[in-house]
Formats: sequence, C-alpha cells, structure tokens
Amino acid sequence: MQQHTLGDTITQTGIGLHSGVETHVRVFPASAGSGRYFVRTDLPEQPIIPAQIAEVSQTMLSTQLGRGESTVRTVEHLLAALTAMGVDNARIEINAPEVPLLDGSAQVWANSIASVGLVPQSSERVAAVTIKEAIWVSQEDAFVCAMPALETRFSYGIDFELPAIGNQWHSWSLNTSSHDVSSTFYAEIAPARTFGLLHQIEHLRQSGLIKGGSLDNALVCGPEGWLNPPLRFPNEPVRHKILDLVGDLSLLGTLPQAHFLAYKASHNLHTKLAQKILEEFATSTQPVAMN
Repeated sequence: MQQHTLGDTITQTGIGLHSGVETHVRVFPASAGSGRYFVRTDLPEQPIIPAQIAEVSQTMLSTQLGRGESTVRTVEHLLAALTAMGVDNARIEINAPEVPLLDGSAQVWANSIASVGLVPQSSERVAAVTIKEAIWVSQEDAFVCAMPALETRFSYGIDFELPAIGNQWHSWSLNTSSHDVSSTFYAEIAPARTFGLLHQIEHLRQSGLIKGGSLDNALVCGPEGWLNPPLRFPNEPVRHKILDLVGDLSLLGTLPQAHFLAYKASHNLHTKLAQKILEEFATSTQPVAMN
C-alpha cells in the first residue's frame, strides 16, 4: 500500500488542556518517508520533535514528546486522527508547548483531514509488524496487551464507581484503507470526548493541571450524573480511551497487526506497551514496521 500525505494544509487554534495557553497549529503535507513530526515554531531554530515512541518524556494525564528542552504535550488526539485516517507523513507546526484540546475529541481534526483529503505518494507504506505472541504490560488490576489477530482491533474496558460511568466496554476495528468521512474512525471514535471526575478537578488544578479544561471541552461526571450532557454515545468515555490508545500507539510509526486489549489503562501503560513492542521487534529477525 502506498504512503499518503494531506491534500492541503489544515489549521486550528484553541486552548491547551493543561497549559491553558492559546495555541495555533498548522499541519502541512510532508514528503514520503518523513513520518509525522512536530516543529516548535515559537522556539529558536524551530526544533523538530518526531512523533515517535523514543521521544515520550511524560505521560501524566496526556502524552508529551520532547527532545532536550523542546516539548509538545497532549499529542494523542491529533496523532490518532492522522494515523487512523491514513496520513503517514505530516509536518505539524505549533507555536506553543501543547496541542489545543478543541472540543475534547478528535472530531475537529478528523473533519479537517477529510476536508483536504489525502494524496498518494511514491513510496510504499512500511508493512505492519504482525504480533505472533501476546505482549503485556500491567499495573495492579490495570493492563494493556497486544495479542495475535487477523486484523488491527482495539478493545477497551473501564470501571468507575460513579453510576453514570460504571463498567463500560467497546471494541473497534481499524481500517486505514477508508479515508473518507464514512470511515469507522470518523463515525465511531473521533467524536468521543475526554472526560473528568468532578471530585478530582480542584486537586488537579492545584497541581497545575487542566488549566484550560472547561465544560466546553471535556465531559465532567459527578455523583448525580453528567454536568454537561448529552453524551454523543452511551459509552462515550470508553470510546475516548480507545482514541487515546490509538494516538499513543501511533508513536510506533505503523500500527502493528494485533488485537489491542486494555482495561483501566493510562497513557503511561499505553506508551509502555509501545516501548515493549519496539524492544521485542528490535531484537527479532522479523522486519520492524516503524517509520
């Protein structure tokens, strides 16, 4: 299958979830084989930060990439949209240290990608690694694993004491051969918004986090239910966790062929699984599907 890049430049401006800073992002078409990468245009020499697992520098409530003093945070929603909608190569120029949260989902990014379309490139896409044996990472009762499968699939479970969330599961199969607005990612995963728990908000803000969070860009749940309904799906929270997982695993370059199963996991566990997959195949004789 050929590599693809964007048909034109897309732009978005919004507030960073944790920084509270307004950020302007421009995503440009990029040459074949260059992969997806960020450029901090606000810093001297405009440093490049590749969207690769080796660049992960922090995973507290979002995924941050960094090289030296140059960082970019909350990259997962944009990267999930680019990856799931088939964009292999993209130059992402950003004038601040955090990707804007927009409406809390990947829907705005998916709309933008669909509006400009994709352009096929001369180079072939790196063949996906096929997972032959299960690879696991866990912490207490939370885990995420990659299991052998005939397709790339994501199944996720969450469990919260708040009745409005409770125990939720969702399973979704990735099909990057469908790049238009009817793709399953566009319809089933991209619209799912980030969510938070009412009783945790004050502590997080005192810790210097979620400065840009609001009822306009995140679902908030309390003992009596959702503060800002309606939900876009009955199980919107767990669908959002799949969105995060796709974004984090996109840091491998090409998503492996596997069934990814997660329960109560986090950005930390997501990226640890990606690191473990990279380590496993770096020492194997199987070709490594990393850009």
